[in-house]
Amino acid sequence: MGHAMPLHDAHASPSGWPETVAPALGLLLTAGAYLLLVRRAGRRNPARRWRRWRTASFLSGCFLLALALLPPLAPQAHTDFRAHMAQHLLIGMYAPLALVLGAPATLLLRTLPTARGRQLTTVLNSRPAQVLAHPALALLLSTGSLAPLYFTPLYHATAGSPVGHWLLHAHFLLSGYLFAYVIAGPDPTPSRPGVRSRLVYLGVAIAAHAVLSQLMYGFWVEIDAPIDQVQGAAEIMYYGGDIAELLLAAALVATWRPAHRTAGARLKLPWARGERRCRAKAGSR
Repeated sequence: MGHAMPLHDAHASPSGWPETVAPALGLLLTAGAYLLLVRRAGRRNPARRWRRWRTASFLSGCFLLALALLPPLAPQAHTDFRAHMAQHLLIGMYAPLALVLGAPATLLLRTLPTARGRQLTTVLNSRPAQVLAHPALALLLSTGSLAPLYFTPLYHATAGSPVGHWLLHAHFLLSGYLFAYVIAGPDPTPSRPGVRSRLVYLGVAIAAHAVLSQLMYGFWVEIDAPIDQVQGAAEIMYYGGDIAELLLAAALVATWRPAHRTAGARLKLPWARGERRCRAKAGSR
């Protein structure tokens, strides 16, 4: 059970300007690289321009990450557990969904030369990618990791170390991105279960978040923070998590299209139509 004590002083002492400049610079470079790919894709195929709403979605994801990683929220997260939970939701749930809907892998495939595109496609279809893209593993890494984080001393172990603090952020972002990608991502995947199966996995995530937040509200956690902060964080996790997961469910329904292709034609590649025409000509000879 938790203890009504302040957060660790080590966690309350940010490293200063590098903690602000580094994420800001990284986000600017990420957004700039995406916009550069959008420009290249438009030049390569002017008749098939990149959809503006996808660009807006990806940039919104970068903006949400900026809200989480920059002042005023970032410094508050070092001293107030409620701010930490808000930061956690932004990094691990809201920003990943916006980034995923930006379809960065599809955009990259549109800009790569044919040979490089085939190499990337091979990686996306590889066995490790199939394992990583399974909803069960994505659920375990994203939602399943919250139990050991908040119900063991792991949270304070990461909070007391600058390296551990940023590794925790990276875990939130990557695991959240993976789960959103597997559930509702428009980018190609080696194997993706049907919509009903993905809705089941999403339902499990919703139920797990509800149970964890209720246990946190009852103070069955290893968090050294005042009771009002822990209970406030539990409410943020409960209601904020529900909204994020409903948005993910809406994205799944909105982006889903019936699959009429075979398993061997899962990835919609820019050079595929040309190859099919060549095979058709060869077969007619």
